[in-house]
Amino acid sequence: MASVKLHVKKNDLVKVIAGKERGKTGKVLRVFPAKGRVVVESLNVVKRHTRPNQLNPEGGIVEKEASLSISNVMLVCGSCNEPTRTGVRKLEDGSKTRYCKKCNASVDK
Repeated sequence: MASVKLHVKKNDLVKVIAGKERGKTGKVLRVFPAKGRVVVESLNVVKRHTRPNQLNPEGGIVEKEASLSISNVMLVCGSCNEPTRTGVRKLEDGSKTRYCKKCNASVDK
């Protein structure tokens, strides 16, 4: 399957715009481009019942972050500190960078 270009990357700060976690912000831990989903730090936490194994010898109930749909998160711009839509701009050296459509500043470091 061909990889899909997404508007967020790992370690981006995002704000949830829909669902039970609406209004909360967090850092992206993992991105699943083929499924169109992201895992955000300490958001959408679910309880998972696990059997005993070598990593967790007692088993029991483990809390972990579940994935969110990529359409339910927006990137937070570093300069204007608001959730924003992003665009892609080509630089003089031929590389591409994401930019904030509100303040026109570059989002990538």
